[in-house]
This record gives sequence, C-alpha cells and structure tokens, in this order.
Amino acid sequence: MLNRITLAVTGASGVIYALRTIRGLLIAGVQVDLVVSETGWMLLRDEGGYEGKRVEIADYLEGEYGGDGSVRLHQASDFAAPIASGSVASRGMVVVPCAMKYLSGIAVGASSNLIERAADVTLKERRPLVIVPRETPMNLIHLRNQVTAAEAGATVLPANPAFYQKPETFEDLADFVAGRILSIFGLEHSLYPSWKGE
Repeated sequence: MLNRITLAVTGASGVIYALRTIRGLLIAGVQVDLVVSETGWMLLRDEGGYEGKRVEIADYLEGEYGGDGSVRLHQASDFAAPIASGSVASRGMVVVPCAMKYLSGIAVGASSNLIERAADVTLKERRPLVIVPRETPMNLIHLRNQVTAAEAGATVLPANPAFYQKPETFEDLADFVAGRILSIFGLEHSLYPSWKGE
C-alpha cells in the first residue's frame, strides 16, 4: 500500500496532537500531504512555537522530526491539489485536531475548501478518514455530526490520552493519541507501550 497520508490541521486547540502525529508518520516513512486552515496556522505559532514562513513548514517539520518520510504542503484553497482527486492513491486522511466547523463541513459533504474536499474524497474512495475532535463539552449538533461522519465511514478518535503508561510529559500524552492514529492506518510504531493486563 502506498505510504501517503493526508493530514489536516484545523483551528481547535491541541496542535501538539498534529505535531506528534506528523513526527510518527515521518518516522514510519510516510509522505504527509499537509493542509492547514487559517486558524491552524495560528495554533502552529501560538501553541507549537513555529515562527517561520508558511512555505517553509515542510522543511521545518522534516528537520525537526527526521525519519524517512516527507512533508508536502498544500494550500487550503487549492482545489487543484492532487489530494482533491480520488485518482491519487493514498492510505487515507486524518484531521487533527478537528474543529467543529470542519467536522460540520465533512459531515454534510460541503467541500468548501481543500480540507473538506480531501475528506470527502477519502470517504467516497472508502479509505480511512480519522477525525480527532478536541472540543469539550460538546453540544448535540457536534455529537450528531460525529455520528453522521461515522456512518459515512469515518473513525472518530477523540483526543483523549491514556494514563496506564504513566506519561511524564505533554509529548507522552500526545504520543498516545498519535499512536492510536497510526494504528488505524496499519503503521507500526513505538509511541506508547501496549497494555499488558494483569
């Protein structure tokens, strides 16, 4: 299977989940097709500490995290991007974190930007689409949109870290969620220890 995954960063707080997922994907040798919403860029700056130019984000991420993978940036307004077409082979897509605005657009098939279009393509091609909401609490609209997306084939993976592995840092917490994302795509990783039971 082609080692290519689309990753969208939207404007829900929790960009650490996106960064740790990108790190895991790069280590796994995946080509990451990156799309960032306007608010996602603000989070990369304010929460992620990225102060470079937007066009330099791919080089920054590859240099920061290493691995055998690569990052290719697409503009959220670029409907001519390869990921807007189902004819381009891919393992699937993850929206992390997923703002409720984008969840709504995905649930109704709006395709009003490249993030929503790529998600729509992922669903119609029956590829894994992982949606990582961080919003809390959620209202009934949020919950119904998640049900609609799940009924269409998406996996809703809330940004809820585990604690059995005794995390010591924020990165440890985020790595649990990142690891769960990688597992859905069938990628091996060592981002957290598996539960051993009693």
